[in-house]
Parts: sequence; structure tokens; C-alpha cells
Amino acid sequence: MKNTHHDIAPALARALRAARRVVVFTGAGVSAESGIATFRDALTGLWSRFDAQALATPEAFREHPDIVWGWYEWRRAQVLRAAPNAAHHAIAALAHHVPELAVITQNVDDLHERAGSQDVTHLHGSLHAPRCSRCAAPQAFASPTPDEPDAGRRIAPPLCAACGAPVRPGVVWFGESLPAQAWRDATLAAQQCDLLFSIGTSSLVYPAAELPRLALAGGAKIVQVNPAATPLDALAHHNLRGAAADVMPRVLAAAFSAGMAPPASGQGEDS
Repeated sequence: MKNTHHDIAPALARALRAARRVVVFTGAGVSAESGIATFRDALTGLWSRFDAQALATPEAFREHPDIVWGWYEWRRAQVLRAAPNAAHHAIAALAHHVPELAVITQNVDDLHERAGSQDVTHLHGSLHAPRCSRCAAPQAFASPTPDEPDAGRRIAPPLCAACGAPVRPGVVWFGESLPAQAWRDATLAAQQCDLLFSIGTSSLVYPAAELPRLALAGGAKIVQVNPAATPLDALAHHNLRGAAADVMPRVLAAAFSAGMAPPASGQGEDS
């Protein structure tokens, strides 16, 4: 049956139209709808003999850099084969309808950017931004497309052009702090917003899960989009059950009539 927007509460549509500052906070569920395995589901094939939490640590990289680098290159290859879904595109389109939009994600892929979102805040880093394990200098991949390594294949990491140390994936590992600037940007956006969408996140991973609560404390409306219940259910003003790729286009359709022009006064893509 063709999707309609009639099940989106009119109060939510009105709140979104009235909002000046909107935050979209996304988790692994959004990427999973594009076929990207979640963190623990990425341990398939020969990788299944490893423990995800053990691989994603500084200690694992020091002791077995070829295993860790191989796993992340395999994951990067999966991401590059994926495409943004309807939720990514709806989130990017939202920038045309609200004065200020901040997109904050726990995901380490680039699907938001490929859908057209600008200045995405990556709380957990990015598979596409490797850096030196010693001096932290940003590095470039020898090839933008990995060699499609087999699951379980060991690959020696490249060496830093500046200091010669091994290059590491640009993600946040267990035991590491979130990037300071990204966390500052995220908390400020949450504290100042009028409405926050929490989409495809379990609301269990801290400190990122604190963002909706910061927004709520500042008086914002909280909208949760998730196929299953989470701890945020009790706090959210609107709980929309379902896949993000189905729900988010319907939210936009309910709030903004078809063919509605982007707002004037500099409220377009650059906002």
C-alpha cells in the first residue's frame, strides 16, 4: 500500500513547522537500513572468531595492527558499496525547510554526506578519516576504494608520512573519549534546539545518549523514530514506530506540503 502521512500527529507537523533550530541525532539503525551491518553484526565470516569489543581498542591495534586494520578496511568496503536511503535523503531535505539544522550521528560512515547533508557532526569518528596513531596527523588512503579484502584478511596499516608510525582508523575506540570539538558542537546544538529527532539509536550508548536529555532540559520537543522501544520512550513527546526510511519522508510530507519552496532569508542549504 502506498505510504501516506495521515498517521503523523498534526501536533508534530505543527511543531516542526514552527521550529527554528532542529537537531537530527542518528544511530546505527539508520545505516542498517542501507545494508550496513551494525558494529557487532560486522563480525561475519572469518571475522566471527573475533570479539568486536576486543578488536575496537587501542590495545588491539598495538598488538595486532594488521588484524584491526584489515577489519576496518573490510567495513569501509561495505560502506562504499552502500547507498543513502530515504531517511538520509529526508534528513538532508529538511535543511530546506527549517532555519537551522544540525545533523549529529553516532555512525562512522558517510551516508549523510552523500545524501547532501552539510557539516555533519560525527561523535564516533569516521571510517574515511584515518590518522596517525602517534602524532594524530590526518592521513589519506593510498586508494579511495579499498581492495575488497576478504573477511578475516590481515592487512598491514600504512605508515604516517610525517613520523613513520602506523596509521589507525579514524574512529573512537572503547576506552577513548569522544572528539572534544564534536562533543562541544553536539551538546551546544542540543541545548539550543527547539526540536530534536532521535532516529535509529538504542539510547543506551553514553555519553551520546545524553543529547536528547540535554535538549529536553532546554525545553525542546523530542521525537523518537525507532522500530523498537528504547529508554527514551518515556521522555519523548512523539514515539514513531517503524523504519526511519519509511517514517522520515512521511514526517516531512505531513509538515511541509508538496512543492513547498525552501524558506527565504538565507534558510537554505547553507544554514
